[in-house]
Amino acid sequence: ETHGITFRIQISVKELLDTDVLLKLLFHLPVNYPSTLPDISVNSDQLTRAQCTDVKDKLLEQAKKHLSEPMVHDLILWIQQHLKYVIKQSATVCNEKPTLSKGTSTEDGIWMLLLHLDHMRAKAKYVKTVEKWTSDLRLTGRLMFMGRIILILLQGDRSNIKEYLILQKTSKVDVDSSGKKCKEKMISVLCETKVQSQHKRYNLFEVKEYSTLDELQKEFESAGLTTLFSEFVPPLLK
Repeated sequence: ETHGITFRIQISVKELLDTDVLLKLLFHLPVNYPSTLPDISVNSDQLTRAQCTDVKDKLLEQAKKHLSEPMVHDLILWIQQHLKYVIKQSATVCNEKPTLSKGTSTEDGIWMLLLHLDHMRAKAKYVKTVEKWTSDLRLTGRLMFMGRIILILLQGDRSNIKEYLILQKTSKVDVDSSGKKCKEKMISVLCETKVQSQHKRYNLFEVKEYSTLDELQKEFESAGLTTLFSEFVPPLLK
């Protein structure tokens, strides 16, 4: 009676990259709703944090148009119809950021991502797809194979790394045990951090195979990533 009502709604929208986007919406309706706007929270594994914020802002904009009348159902219908445009608009804003002058350091925008894949059944196709994505998004780094360990180390603009993660999680990039195309469900984000001065910047993206753990360790050490290796790679052998 004093705090209002809070409830969650999950909706699936087939808008982004021709795949289903699962939106997790949290509505808090205050006691004097609908005369007062609801609080809205938006989460999705397929969208970046910035995109979720944009979706929330657009929903609140729509909510203002329905003030003093029940609106939750209308808001859900609206985002189902307009998610594609909200995401496109969000990407456009990101792309329109002014370019830095030659004398300005761009390190603030360079991030690093370390991913662990459980397996690749259709290895050749999978590798080709990863190479295309990294090329399209101007990401550098390594796709590393050592025994059963598969690691992807990426460096690049943070927004492009987020876009890569969306592609990795939402595209049918591998095949299942029956040979049907499937999405990557066995992926772990081991580390996502800003590139530091001691880290080597990769100039290109390469696929490499290592016969021993020592060889793999030397790859990390040569890039100034000894700590990253010791923290995340040995536990994968257990």
